[in-house]
Amino acid sequence: MLYQDKLLQIIDANLNRTREGLRVCEDVVRFAICDKRSTESLKKIRHAATSLIINSDKVSLKKLLLNRNTESDKTKFLDFKTTPGIDISDVFMSNVERVKESLRVLEECFKIIDEKVSRGYRKLRFSAYDVEKRIVKKTRLISCNRQRRA
Repeated sequence: MLYQDKLLQIIDANLNRTREGLRVCEDVVRFAICDKRSTESLKKIRHAATSLIINSDKVSLKKLLLNRNTESDKTKFLDFKTTPGIDISDVFMSNVERVKESLRVLEECFKIIDEKVSRGYRKLRFSAYDVEKRIVKKTRLISCNRQRRA
């Protein structure tokens, strides 16, 4: 297949994006929000995202790494910018959005390669939705309590 290498590059980039974004979310939830349950949920999602590849008969982490080509990626720094006035909740929200989007890409790409793995990424995406909702509800309560005290 002519596009197999490109498909593996898409999977590699999105798996990295998923795991990196989850790690950022995990640390924000752990240190800033202090929610042990959600921290554990995010960690489980991050580990499961990797396990799906490890347990696949069709794709391996080694195969993804061998097809990685960051040298020729002309857009790898295109979206880098700083935004004044953001806070830690903005960091969480932007990273959880990144995670959900990349999980969707993984789900769609694996429809071509391995339907079982595709279903696994869909399940992880919905788990990310659940954690996001739990965190947003919790942080809204925290910010409401702060406003009342002020």
